[in-house]
Amino acid sequence: MKAAIEHIPDLVLSDVMMPKMDGFQLCHKLKTDERTSHIPLILLTARASSESKIEGLETGADDYIAKPFNPTELKARIKNLVLQRQKLRKIFAGDFWKENKLPIQQFTTSGLSQPDINFLQKALDIVTLHLSDTDFNVVEFGQEMAMSRQQMYRKFKALVDQSATEFIRTIRLKKAAGLLEQKSGNVSEIAFDVGFNTLSYFTKCFQEYYGVTPSEYLSKSPD
Repeated sequence: MKAAIEHIPDLVLSDVMMPKMDGFQLCHKLKTDERTSHIPLILLTARASSESKIEGLETGADDYIAKPFNPTELKARIKNLVLQRQKLRKIFAGDFWKENKLPIQQFTTSGLSQPDINFLQKALDIVTLHLSDTDFNVVEFGQEMAMSRQQMYRKFKALVDQSATEFIRTIRLKKAAGLLEQKSGNVSEIAFDVGFNTLSYFTKCFQEYYGVTPSEYLSKSPD
């Protein structure tokens, strides 16, 4: 458990029968901790009964394989799980940024687990709370999320295919786009309202993300 929290692996493979903490207990701890809840987990066991399999899946295991197992089959299942998570990440990342206005409502239909939904909602709330603070950065973000910088990076990349820094910047840009659409101020005012400390950097980031400058975006917004 400690190693999983520290390194945030792409997948955990665990035997059910282990000293101190069995595989079911490990699975429960990993799947209920927001730092590790996204990590796919496969349980290996000598108990092949349907009751044991159900117990494993109910604790949140992504797959359950009875021993003895075929190594080729195990590798195939590991590959499939990793590919499934990559596909989900791409789909959810696209849906997550679909709308300009906040808060984003795609969480409950994303296919993510409840701990991961809670994690993203917490992250969104924190960034929104500090939106106008130009000094708010990934270090403070990590402190409020109670995660190290490495944990933050791996977690956000796994869920929305962005670093924590990119996540903060994207939230700022999405909020800026919404304010521009509402004509809630001029470009300079909105840039500072969403936490950019220079107009030039805001314009650069906005154009990279939307393909137009903030002024062009504002002029295209309906009256």
